[in-house]
Amino acid sequence: MRSALQSKAVLILRYGLLGASVLLIAIGLARQEHLEVMQKAVRICLECIGIG
Repeated sequence: MRSALQSKAVLILRYGLLGASVLLIAIGLARQEHLEVMQKAVRICLECIGIG
């Protein structure tokens, strides 16, 4: 059985990682990096089928 301190540490770590993830996703969206990723994906797909 886990001690209360271990359980609390795991909860803090989980919420910390969740918060960091949300923050980094928000920064990426603000910088419009999702559009860059989509453009690269389209280019790769077009090259694969021989159009690009």
